[in-house]
Amino acid sequence: MSPFSAVARIRVRVWDPLVRLFHWTLVAGVGTAFLTEDWRSLHRLVGYGVLAAVGVRVLWGVIGSPHARFTDFVRGPREVLAYVLALREGREPRYLGHNPLGGAMVIALLVTLATIGVSGWLLGLDVFWGDERIETLHATAAHFLLFVLVPLHLAGVVWTSWRERVNLVQAMITGIKEIPAEEKEARGIVGEPMGRPSERKAKGAVLPRGRRRSGNDGMAASALAPRTESGTPAREGRHPSQRGLG
Repeated sequence: MSPFSAVARIRVRVWDPLVRLFHWTLVAGVGTAFLTEDWRSLHRLVGYGVLAAVGVRVLWGVIGSPHARFTDFVRGPREVLAYVLALREGREPRYLGHNPLGGAMVIALLVTLATIGVSGWLLGLDVFWGDERIETLHATAAHFLLFVLVPLHLAGVVWTSWRERVNLVQAMITGIKEIPAEEKEARGIVGEPMGRPSERKAKGAVLPRGRRRSGNDGMAASALAPRTESGTPAREGRHPSQRGLG
């Protein structure tokens, strides 16, 4: 039985359409650019398309939806290191968006893709035509992307999907993460099932039970309140189904 279907789940919308389109555009663009290296015109055209996509993603990282913004997943070196240490000990927090390592990978990919695209554009200018320094930069960045970042990214997706029992590939297609429902109680998971107001105000990680929040956590951990049939919060006391009894 698949680990993704073995437990009850809640569905949370995380990735907006533009983030998902950008991701799969890069997959197609990088693959096409690699296969068309000998067809210069097509190779250059695909490279310009990827560079344009990177520019849009950078802008969306500033003005986009909550989990698309850099402020949601870009962490400092100390926080990334703390996450790595917690991961080694099996006590890392859960994140609805990118975890600190995933955020670092996003930045590395964007910087590397921008380097490849800009250097490729420069090589098309008369002033830099045949410039060995630019050619070396372009080739080195492309090899670093293909043989370092892409394998690490794929390994991270597989590991995190298995570790957290969340199908990250499916989430990047549908925009919805299906999170084990047990984490809602055991870890104080943020948000509500799909169809009710949920994650729009949530940032960052899920707090383990018993951990206090602080202003630096950048996360919320509110419990789900009982609701009436109309979807409004129920008053304290009786459950909505008991209203009017006795």
